[in-house]
Amino acid sequence: MVPTTDYGDLHRLFHDNFIDYSSYVITERAIPDLADGLKPVQRRILQTLKNMDDGRFHKVANVVGECMKLHPHGDASIFAALVTLANKGYLIDRQGNFGNIFTGDQASAPRYIECRLSPLARETLFNPDLTEYTDSYDGRMREPVTLPAKIPLLLLQGAEGIAVGMATKIMPHNFCELIEAQKKILRGEPFEIFPDFPQGGLLDVSHYQQGNGRLRCRARIEARNDKTIVITEIPYGTTTQGVIDSIEKAVKAGKLKIQSVSDYTAESVEVEIKLPRGVYAAETIGALYAFTDCEISISPNLTVIRDGKPVVMTVDEVLRCNTGKLKNDLGRELEIELGRLRDRLHAELLEQIFIEERLYKEIEECESFEAVLAALDRALAPFADRLERPVTREDMERLLEIRIKRISRYDIEKKRRAIDETRAAIARVEADLADLTGFCLRFLDDLLVRYGPQHPRRTELASFDEVDARKVALANLTVVYHRESGFLGHQVKDKGDIEIACSEYDRLLLITKDGMYKVIAVPDKLYVGSDVLWVGKVARSLLFNLVYRDGSSGLSYVKRFRMPKFIVDREYRLFPAHRKSFIQHLSLGEGQGARIYFAPSRRARSNLMDIAFDDFLIKGVAARGKRLGARVVRRVVAAAPPVAPGPEAAGSATPKPENGPAAAARADVARGDAADNARASAPEERERPAADPDPPPAQGKPKPLSLFDDDGSDGGAKE
Repeated sequence: MVPTTDYGDLHRLFHDNFIDYSSYVITERAIPDLADGLKPVQRRILQTLKNMDDGRFHKVANVVGECMKLHPHGDASIFAALVTLANKGYLIDRQGNFGNIFTGDQASAPRYIECRLSPLARETLFNPDLTEYTDSYDGRMREPVTLPAKIPLLLLQGAEGIAVGMATKIMPHNFCELIEAQKKILRGEPFEIFPDFPQGGLLDVSHYQQGNGRLRCRARIEARNDKTIVITEIPYGTTTQGVIDSIEKAVKAGKLKIQSVSDYTAESVEVEIKLPRGVYAAETIGALYAFTDCEISISPNLTVIRDGKPVVMTVDEVLRCNTGKLKNDLGRELEIELGRLRDRLHAELLEQIFIEERLYKEIEECESFEAVLAALDRALAPFADRLERPVTREDMERLLEIRIKRISRYDIEKKRRAIDETRAAIARVEADLADLTGFCLRFLDDLLVRYGPQHPRRTELASFDEVDARKVALANLTVVYHRESGFLGHQVKDKGDIEIACSEYDRLLLITKDGMYKVIAVPDKLYVGSDVLWVGKVARSLLFNLVYRDGSSGLSYVKRFRMPKFIVDREYRLFPAHRKSFIQHLSLGEGQGARIYFAPSRRARSNLMDIAFDDFLIKGVAARGKRLGARVVRRVVAAAPPVAPGPEAAGSATPKPENGPAAAARADVARGDAADNARASAPEERERPAADPDPPPAQGKPKPLSLFDDDGSDGGAKE
């Protein structure tokens, strides 16, 4: 790195100012502090409310104005932060319209709404004896560096902020669960805690990593009937208006079909969705999760300020730090209280001795104040063992300020009862200090009893599989293949030879006559040529029955294979490329058959043969396949598979000989494989014109095929 001293003055000025600005934004604006879980603007708002607190509501406009004495960034940022803090529902009591976290509606103007500190905030946030103060931005006031919070505000409320080069996104958690987790930490027990959102919903924490990782949050959707769906809870960070907008966007994109959406949200979420004819709730709910904000993914990032520096922590570490701080703060409070009780006992004992022993008579003859103090000091010396500590000048001055009227009305029994009560209080505090962990547990139990019922868990923890968009997508696209023009796509307007209903997430398999195949995404309009033999949607269950001619030998082979693996838009081959190789027959599924027409031969008893594809093994797409004999196959047509002999024939002692042209052809193929192989290497015998013994059926318009077609197509090629 080149030292900044090598740059000019302007460059150094920008460098230094940017560093200062970055540090300020990180530590003083966007990232919360680990100690109290608050950003500076939130801390200043709460301190202002404490300064103004008289038990009654205050106009938010007045609070904002007072807070501007501490916060230098204007009233708009203060008002927005106050509304957000109040809507979390823990530290600020509200009166008026503070907006709606469900619908996203904005709060009324600050002059119309009021607020005050909540009882929980008064009890757990403030203690001047434990608070470190610093000058405000203009030096006119004092503000706290951090508040001595006794509850884990950072995890309770959550936080979001974007600084320079970093950001934070901390999830809110349940009040009762946080307190219970702190109790387990104090007892040395393991604990586990997960987020809880004010909007409710369903939460999958499978990939959550203690404040980091990934969360999946879903809306709670109910089907009132087959035609009505109601959303009663929404995911964290969304609003009903945002969810409705995402639904409308999905409808415009053709991913959903709905009739209407109505928002009846007030104190609770209620978004009603009506479905059109032919669409039902069961299938639509999955599409809502797949294509709208009814399911979102959240990536938490627990970045906080610790000892003045930004660090990334886990929920476990944060909660242990907060619990350690709670124990330390409660211990300091007890020590301070013990010191005050001992001072009070010392003062009460001094007053008791001064009045009951009539020590005031020892100073009647003194002529100066110093002489009075000296006489009083001598008079108190015999009672030093009854006091809590040595007598100071301030103690004697306080005794001399007692009025004669008070001495004359002194009640000895009342004073002794007060002293006994003070001594009992000291004993209790000393016992609490001796068992500080137990005192912390009792403090947390008390919070749970008084405030726990107000904060039940709203988000349900659940484990749900990710919705496969391909499975729930509507088949709203009709892909057309027009053989004459060679175009394929859902924007092809001509009447097609093949039409397939599919969605935008489907993949299409194309097989051409020369044995090339490839997989493509659903195109708008793509030129694929006129020799496409088959096109359909990709599925693992596809089973292909193929007969092809090998151009190098002139012989035909049959093979069966399932849907092969692929890379989109890459070309593959079903058999080696050759200018004379081509597909003679292609069909899908089991239970298929074909009739094979051989080239006529003088020595052959028959020129045709029926085969059942189920008789052949299913192998990989790269396999060569089973040869159909040593004769040239002229044509292959789809036909019913040959029927196996019945049980009567199978159990007969003298089986009935199989007759017919197909049987003769099979016998001919079985007899002469060796001789046929030799003959196949010789020049091919010239074919003589002859009428086919069993002509193929009349050709009609090809039937459109799709992924779900169970029958095959006549893939024969003319010679």
